[in-house]
Amino acid sequence: MGGAYLQPLDPHSHKASSKNPGYFLSKTTCAWLVCGFLSLALLHLLCCSPAGTQRAALSPLLQYINNTYSFVSTVPGPQSAEETERSCNYAVGNWVWAPGHARRYNATECNAKESHDCIRNGRPDTGYLDWRWQPAGGCPLPAFDAAKFLSAVRGKHVAFVGDSMARNQAQSLICLLSAAFPYRLLYRDTGPGPRKHNFWRYAFPHYDVRVSFYWYPFLVRATGKAEDERVPYNHVHLDQPGDRWAADADTIDVAVLGAAHWLLNGAIYYNGSEVIGAHYAPAEMNYTSVGYAWPLRVAYRASVERLMSTAAAGRPRTVVLATFSPSHFEGKSTNDPTACAKTEPYKEGENDMEWMYREVRDIVYDEANAARARNGNDSATRIEVLDVSKLASMRPDGHPGLYMHDHPFANGKTTQGMYSDCLHFCLPGPVDTFNEILLQILRKRW
Repeated sequence: MGGAYLQPLDPHSHKASSKNPGYFLSKTTCAWLVCGFLSLALLHLLCCSPAGTQRAALSPLLQYINNTYSFVSTVPGPQSAEETERSCNYAVGNWVWAPGHARRYNATECNAKESHDCIRNGRPDTGYLDWRWQPAGGCPLPAFDAAKFLSAVRGKHVAFVGDSMARNQAQSLICLLSAAFPYRLLYRDTGPGPRKHNFWRYAFPHYDVRVSFYWYPFLVRATGKAEDERVPYNHVHLDQPGDRWAADADTIDVAVLGAAHWLLNGAIYYNGSEVIGAHYAPAEMNYTSVGYAWPLRVAYRASVERLMSTAAAGRPRTVVLATFSPSHFEGKSTNDPTACAKTEPYKEGENDMEWMYREVRDIVYDEANAARARNGNDSATRIEVLDVSKLASMRPDGHPGLYMHDHPFANGKTTQGMYSDCLHFCLPGPVDTFNEILLQILRKRW
């Protein structure tokens, strides 16, 4: 953070006055009396008030302490810039109570996907909007600022490429920006079913910024189930980046790549026209099992290489690799109405990520490091990681659940067998934090 150093008072530069006109009690005595009164009031609150009242009353004080500590901890000092950057590790931390922090926009007004518009769909509890992410180490994460984001990417094309979680974040960004600045919808796919949410582009004319989303759940070209839910398998061409986003690659200044969920589910993988293996394919197909880790690495690598190969000489470009955002079905089926019914975030250590999810997260870091090594220090392309795995894993309360449906309990409806969304996040909701971190990544560059 910028600003002047916080200097302690020098005890030798201030002389105490021997006079105290107009006071019946000394200032020291008054201070002790005030402290005693506040201590008694706090003790009464803790002992004699309901838990909800305690949290509401103490929240401003705790938030002030957190923010003050964070400010003091991050004021520039003798440490190097590298050390300061390391202290701002947004990947680890805790969710802290912050009433109203995430109540930033009306999802209906910004054309969010209907199944993510939880308030419109009648979700009665809105406590999931009253938390903010506090990174560990005393580094504050500022609330999203639309003007700062658009200033950071002025005149640029920001593109999200990936699966439905990448789309969830992309729609969150549109909502955050459009709540503050006028926008135009430049393009939306008019194909059948849900395709209108799969390919689109918005413009923010005041800053000459474009924001796009490209539906490529494997990042690379895929046919089959990825295009039509009625098809049982995916056919994934690991040697070919997704054609629609690859055709626009030379226009993209900021690329946010996010995939993994579909790779975990499996597919048949190709190199050219040759099948090189499969993951979760029927045994009768007799394909070599290649698992999910290797195809995921190849997909990220092919996508990053495509973006790096189209970068104009000297033109700044940032490629952001997003980590895995876990679901919270937690052993329950997708049509279990009691799935993801929790109403508060997990506390530290209450629910650790499965080893598979940690492995997927590590793959993203490995590919980012490998891309930096291939890229060299002289390239204008910057490779970054947007690590949201931990903060997302701690928010079982932020999913639509049954409220992916319009008023699921209205008029005596039965929820038996009704699908529950415990993967995506409500809009507004925890996914907005992804874009708070993305803003900090981008401001390091421009």
